[in-house]
Amino acid sequence: MVLVHGLWLGGWSLALLARRLARCGFDTYPYSFPTCRLDLRENAARLHAFAARVPGDVVHFVGHSLGGVVIRATLHGVDLNRPGRVVTLGSPHGGSAAAVQVGRTAFGRRWLGRSIGALLAGEARGLRPVRREIGVIAGSVPLGLGRLFVRHDEVNDGVVTVTEAGLAEASDSIVLPTSHSGMLVSRAVATQVCVFLRTGRFRH
Repeated sequence: MVLVHGLWLGGWSLALLARRLARCGFDTYPYSFPTCRLDLRENAARLHAFAARVPGDVVHFVGHSLGGVVIRATLHGVDLNRPGRVVTLGSPHGGSAAAVQVGRTAFGRRWLGRSIGALLAGEARGLRPVRREIGVIAGSVPLGLGRLFVRHDEVNDGVVTVTEAGLAEASDSIVLPTSHSGMLVSRAVATQVCVFLRTGRFRH
């Protein structure tokens, strides 16, 4: 299983989630990438090369925030010729109103980096459907940096709304009582990831 972190983070942020998924019986391989320096397609190419070296007949992917979008870009129109499922955690598949607000200034665009810039330019919406079952987890506890830049009028995790996290091609989706960053330490999130990777559905 390949774990992919979100904006401004690194593989270290996935340590607790990786430990809990390992207890479920999965071998975990956290992937670190430069979230700001490279654009979405460059990071996708690097992730594809990393995942190709992961051993096993099955390769699952779990991505937090931007990491989930990078996974979709990685599997866009091409796969690893090995089966597996995908779970995204608070990933802004439909864009991010908070990021749009931050990106209105030159400093904000530099702060967000090139991958988010590609997301805001609509690249994620143009990705072809992934040929894997995808599970989408969204959060409903509005605690996060996004609240500093935009007032959401719908359920959100403090950064990404439930609608922004939604994905039409998803096999299943679920909203859990957690914030955006809280997903990384939530036992409920880890449990639901395990359930989806085993069955292709969440436990509702």
